Amino acid sequence: MEIGYHLLHSKNSQDEDRENQVDQVKRKLINETCNGISDRAKVLNLHNKADWENSDKSAPYLNSLVNSVKKNTKRYISPTPDRILDAPDFRNDFYLNLIDWSSQNNLAVALEQDLFLWNAGSGEISQLFSMGEQNSDYICSTSWQPSKGNILAVGNSKNTVELWDANTQTCLRQMKSQKSRIGSLSWNNFILTSGSRSGEIHHHDVRVAQHHVGTLKMHGQEVCGLKWSNNGRHLASGGNDNLALVWDANYSVETSQPLHIFREHTAAVKALAWCPWQNNLLATGGGSSDGHIKLWNVSSGSLIQSIDSMSQISCLLWSKYYKELISSHGYSTNQLTIWRYPDMTPVSDLIGHHSRVLMMAMSPDGEMVVSVGADETLRLWRCFAVDEKLKKSKDSSIVKNQSSTTLSRCIR
Repeated sequence: MEIGYHLLHSKNSQDEDRENQVDQVKRKLINETCNGISDRAKVLNLHNKADWENSDKSAPYLNSLVNSVKKNTKRYISPTPDRILDAPDFRNDFYLNLIDWSSQNNLAVALEQDLFLWNAGSGEISQLFSMGEQNSDYICSTSWQPSKGNILAVGNSKNTVELWDANTQTCLRQMKSQKSRIGSLSWNNFILTSGSRSGEIHHHDVRVAQHHVGTLKMHGQEVCGLKWSNNGRHLASGGNDNLALVWDANYSVETSQPLHIFREHTAAVKALAWCPWQNNLLATGGGSSDGHIKLWNVSSGSLIQSIDSMSQISCLLWSKYYKELISSHGYSTNQLTIWRYPDMTPVSDLIGHHSRVLMMAMSPDGEMVVSVGADETLRLWRCFAVDEKLKKSKDSSIVKNQSSTTLSRCIR
């Protein structure tokens, strides 16, 4: 009996010792998490709240807490525009590209024969030039030189490309080589590429007098989309012939063989966008009888994914900070839609235009997108904000004061 009692008592003592050891380890871990590692730390230790929050001991715990909250918080996207600007006489032509946002934060807006600049920082509006009211010609395309944010290329219905200095408000030169209106422009360093209604694509070296240094012939109808890749190695073109083409950076006198010919669209291809973090990823969008967003691997020429938006696609832009893509739509939704990459699920719809959206441009900081519609309005959306400072209460105040603030400015 005594031996049995001794063995039983010894076993219970060992279990209690083991449980005590586990409790001590738990208390130590909790203490180190909350107060940092300290030789003299206690499980319950009273601190002044302000001192503890500002102490080095609290940093690991607070950082882990903030990170866990961020992971579980859905990004808020304001459903209302930050600002609305009137754009009277904006040309309702799907095939033209009439707005662009410079690296110096100037938004260029073409209104028939007039070219206006809106400074997004100061709100100042100025007229860069006018082709004249008595003139039947009109502006067809605009494109800022990326590295020099004061140089603006403008294509018009006189088959001419003009280079303007926005700082001095002077025309630097005129370049004429195309045979019809120039509806699309894209820069690749000192090479300016233009697309015309004839279907031809011309390369212009803006440094030399004989500027026409190359011609690309493949499109059978108007070239309504042009976009150089971010690394300058490929040029994407889209046309009213439902073709999306990818060319290499060969500025030969005449080239008729693109690297890839994508024939899967069933309507005009105006929307083109190169992924900023994956150079071989190209997004294309089709017109009203197509409505599909297609993602391509230009290294292999293969189709990665195709999504039916059920609406005409006029423009595509990749976010600089999020793995997301925004599309602008005409008939019949007249909205902007943000898509999550790579599953391409819709994140948010931005509704406000009363007629089809014709084009978009992104601010130099990558946080805002401006859209222009056939309703003759420009709407600025803070849809890619990275500081998450926007709150729903701010949206309600914007709507409340819309008549006195957002509609108080007109581009003209």
